[in-house]
Amino acid sequence: MLWGVCFFNYADRMAISAVLPVLEHEFRFDKQQLGLISSAFMVIYAGASPLAGMIGDRLRRKTLIIGGFLFWSTVTMLTGWARTFWQFYIIRALEGFGEAFYFPASMAVLGDYHSGRTRSRAMSIHQSSVYLGTIGGTTLGGLFAEHWGWRTGFYLFGGLGMVLAVVLGRALREPRRGQAEPSPEAFATGSKLGMGELLRHIFRTPVAPLLMLAFVGANFVATTFLSWMPTFLYEKFHMHLAVAGLTGTVFIQLASAVGSPLGGVLADRLARRYRGGRMLVQALGLLSGAGFVFLTGTTREVGVLMFAMSVFGFCKGLYDANIFASLYDVVDPRARASAAGLMNCVGWAGGAMAPALIGRLVTYGGAANEVANFSRAIAFGGIIYLVGAALLVGAFLLLARRAEG
Repeated sequence: MLWGVCFFNYADRMAISAVLPVLEHEFRFDKQQLGLISSAFMVIYAGASPLAGMIGDRLRRKTLIIGGFLFWSTVTMLTGWARTFWQFYIIRALEGFGEAFYFPASMAVLGDYHSGRTRSRAMSIHQSSVYLGTIGGTTLGGLFAEHWGWRTGFYLFGGLGMVLAVVLGRALREPRRGQAEPSPEAFATGSKLGMGELLRHIFRTPVAPLLMLAFVGANFVATTFLSWMPTFLYEKFHMHLAVAGLTGTVFIQLASAVGSPLGGVLADRLARRYRGGRMLVQALGLLSGAGFVFLTGTTREVGVLMFAMSVFGFCKGLYDANIFASLYDVVDPRARASAAGLMNCVGWAGGAMAPALIGRLVTYGGAANEVANFSRAIAFGGIIYLVGAALLVGAFLLLARRAEG
């Protein structure tokens, strides 16, 4: 059930990426304005996530999941009525606010249904909805834009989401907090933590902040690809909108859908041997993917491009499978929604910088033309991946030293 909600969570947010060239032409937006429209979602999403997480540790998480689903589905439909830059900006910001409540609540629910033996696998299966939702949003968004008008995709996704929200409102069940832990009675509903206690439990060691900083870098690269890859392919390789939307997502996202379950299985096994085994899998994903991020930005051959994007997507899946599972290895079950909210806050704050920064680099970069600027900006993500891998290795070493102590 959460898989279906998360599918629309990403399809709704990503549909805008496929139609950016249409908006540029119809409303005379420049690249920087398009970047700001894309960033509006992420800025509010990041800012609202800590609040959403703290509420998720106090209120019924099912209510937050279904209520947020109805809200952002309504806002998705409203996107089709936007006409000015500020209308697009405000609507995207409202979408970010509604979607901010999903991941803190849903990850806490999955954490209560699955113990450490299966947590990475469960979350990696859930993560596959992110990839397929991204493919659906960008591909159908581009297809509708070419044949039936760019507004059609937003009406369809929003309407279908509202129907599913009503159905799942009756079917989804709320688990008891901490029920998958060895001593679930210690995490009963009545033993909720105060705000100060929540923060102390999350930041009692440097491990959680290091995981969050790594997520900043990984999400910056991911958001660069999500927001700008269809436009990059449209302008550099002269693909049609629908083809650019499909190509810019399907190779990466399907490869991630393969890499994520494998990353989940590998992480669950390593976690039985090493306290920070999940972090090692994440570090492997970023380290292995760095070179292919660089190659994606610099190659001029379509075949090489497809190969590079596919391997990058696979490596990205290894990392994604354990974003929250790694965090939950060092966080009290009563603070899981808050921890996920803070993780989303700092990660998407980094992601929010990507669309506007890349848009500015493409417009005002020092290369001979915008396409060359685009290539440099995409390739720079490889360096960011290397920094993220180093942070994860540091988190693993700190956790291992703590376990020995």
